[in-house]
Amino acid sequence: MSELYIVGTPIGNLGDITFRALETFKAVDVVAAEDTRHTMELLTHFEIRKPMISCRAQNEAVAAQKLIQLLDEGKTVAYASDAGEPGISDPGAVLAGLVRAAGHKVVPIPGPSACTTLASVAGAGGKTLIFEGFLSPKPGRRRKRLAELMATEAAVILYESPFRITKLLADIADIDSNRRVVVGRELTKLHEEITEGTAQEVLEDYASRTKILGEFAVFISGNKNAKLSSEDSDN
Repeated sequence: MSELYIVGTPIGNLGDITFRALETFKAVDVVAAEDTRHTMELLTHFEIRKPMISCRAQNEAVAAQKLIQLLDEGKTVAYASDAGEPGISDPGAVLAGLVRAAGHKVVPIPGPSACTTLASVAGAGGKTLIFEGFLSPKPGRRRKRLAELMATEAAVILYESPFRITKLLADIADIDSNRRVVVGRELTKLHEEITEGTAQEVLEDYASRTKILGEFAVFISGNKNAKLSSEDSDN
């Protein structure tokens, strides 16, 4: 039984690569990647050379069969998405499921994630955190799902692009202008920025910017009223 290693890679700062990730890349026979060019740059930086196979969202199921064949032949494979943990708003989940179903071992090699990176500095209490990833780009669907998430007592983390971040913040503020929000832009990168305030304050900040660049993770605090209502119903 051969092994597939699901390897977390840096979300921006190459210094966040783990020793275990590097040792895994060095040891395996083949590296599969969401974008072979991107992962090749990472491997080249650390002077690692391996045969590579593309396994992106558009061909994941087909590529998985090729990788399973390699595993059947006794080869070991490492998989990396473009950044962060595969399977977390990235390809990898389908691959892991198919490989396990084929009888091979799937081994996690933990690494950075924008979700946990933002959660670690958001300064939020509570036991429950909902990670939703990217909401629908369609305004109606986005707002409907956002309203559902914000009605719960759980904190929420979303991902968003620079093209829709202001629209997302406007929806949050429209639902609850006083809700506490923390926005992480370009986390771990050279121009990392963390903005905190009420939904209205953070919206006004971003709405005033002439140019918005980068990748975003957005933390929304839980609805305290939902918790109070739950406690009342238990009495």
